Amino acid sequence: MLLREIARFSLQHRTLYCYLILSIWIFLLIAGMYKYIGSIENSNSILSSKNFLYKKQQLLLEERERIRSKKINDDDCNHPQTIGIGEEGGSFEGWSLQGVLLLIRHGDRGPMTHVRGIDSVDCSYEGDTVVSKYSHFLTNSSSSTTAGHWMKTGSFHGFPLLPSSPKACLLGQLTQKGVAQLLRVGDVIRQAYAHTLSLYAKPAVTRTTPFNSSDSTTNPVVYNTEDIVVYSTRYRRTFQSAMALMFSIVHPEKWQYLQIQESHSLSFCFTDCACPQADNIKKQLDKESKQTLAMQPTIGAIVQWMGATLLQNQPTVGQTSPLEIRDAMLAHICHNAALPCRKISLAAAHETRRTSSSSTQDPQDVINIDQEDNGIVFSQSQPNTEEPDDVDPTGEQEPEIEGCVEKSHVTALMAYTHWAGLKEWKSVRMRQQGLLRAYGFLRNIVGYMLKMISGDKVKFVLYSGHDKTMEYLMTALGLATDTPFIPYASRMAFEVYKSDKDTQYYFRLLFNGRDETNVIAVCEGGKSLSVPRGIRGDRANLCPIENIIRFLHDDYFLPLNATNFKDACLAQKDNYF
Repeated sequence: MLLREIARFSLQHRTLYCYLILSIWIFLLIAGMYKYIGSIENSNSILSSKNFLYKKQQLLLEERERIRSKKINDDDCNHPQTIGIGEEGGSFEGWSLQGVLLLIRHGDRGPMTHVRGIDSVDCSYEGDTVVSKYSHFLTNSSSSTTAGHWMKTGSFHGFPLLPSSPKACLLGQLTQKGVAQLLRVGDVIRQAYAHTLSLYAKPAVTRTTPFNSSDSTTNPVVYNTEDIVVYSTRYRRTFQSAMALMFSIVHPEKWQYLQIQESHSLSFCFTDCACPQADNIKKQLDKESKQTLAMQPTIGAIVQWMGATLLQNQPTVGQTSPLEIRDAMLAHICHNAALPCRKISLAAAHETRRTSSSSTQDPQDVINIDQEDNGIVFSQSQPNTEEPDDVDPTGEQEPEIEGCVEKSHVTALMAYTHWAGLKEWKSVRMRQQGLLRAYGFLRNIVGYMLKMISGDKVKFVLYSGHDKTMEYLMTALGLATDTPFIPYASRMAFEVYKSDKDTQYYFRLLFNGRDETNVIAVCEGGKSLSVPRGIRGDRANLCPIENIIRFLHDDYFLPLNATNFKDACLAQKDNYF
């Protein structure tokens, strides 16, 4: 009975059940569609977010690359418009400036090795009024120069005073930009010292015999230039740099009668030059440098690639020097030239992309800088054993494409040379080499200091040298640095002062306009005085000349386990020090 009633009820409400089931199905279908559409939108949102983050990361990497490139350009090139007076000179109450000794590095030059396509790099510096004034003077000057050549007797007779080509980057030759740099450095020196030391005054005139107006030929005019001493190595770039600098410092009439003395060594060692142990240390430093590079295969591959692209003489694998490549690249960087390219096979291009794939994203991926107790460590890349996709299995000659040096290659190279250079600069061997190479030079500097404080006529001494000249002297004095490279047209000044109250004599050391007196070993640790400088409330550091004399005579050779130059220079075994 109950079953019949249920069956009858079910038949009567079959339609209702159908509608109910259909409604539930439609609800489930709509809910599923909303869920599916929501997941798609969510996926699209995630993809969009990832794409945004990727683009943002790329922009950040590009900005970092731009900042690094600009820093390389500014630090290494030392553009003329950025050269200005720093902390040189000043009015020190109670102190009198007795003289200045100035060491400079020559200005911008062409690369030191033959570089492919260097003819396309424009090394001129057109539109500069200071250079134009100097060039005009040389063209119209009197007996000391003929057709822009120095005609006074001596080691530099016949040397040109300007680059032979205004636009070309000639091998190891000063460029027009280099001339502009030194003219501006000279202007800085003139502002700081010329008035106090009377450097720009018209030269005093003397005659070889009592004046006889009726016979001027037997009474030639002689300009007194004894207050200025100029040394230069016998290279055109250092001679031209010295003359450009002096043109901005002294009166033109006096400039024509300057006596230029030759330094036979780029270290300005004078009478203390031969040193077998210094040569031995140099070999050890070169060996350590090669070992450091061998431990960085990724950097080695980049150096080899850039060398094959840049250098005319194909470098041997493993023998290319990063510093040689760096020097060649500066010709492009410092003159805003396009990065060089060359024809390469597709397989070689693939290999280059593979070895530098990480560097194209960020040079820090190639040079993985991790701070450790012993400095910066470079990551090792795992070799890729996959076959290149572009290899032709038929063995036919591969087509050539143009491969170019990229910004990431340059940044990676510069970062590596900076790191390796600082590591070498801070080494014990580097200090020892500097002590040996710079001994004769430092003796000459101290000798002129003593002349200045004893009332000698010498007021200004110029040494026109090279980056190695400064490097040896800086390491010998223990001058710390945040970069191992000496920019073009760098300057180092020793200012000699006398106390107005007593007979005490002091000196200051400045590098590129920055007071470094308290940094060098002979003056640090409270050994110098802090005195007011100028009217702005600045301070200057003055170090007793007695300190550097005592250092030179008593303590100089202690790090070399010797008491004099001769004993220190005896060739020893590698483990001598």
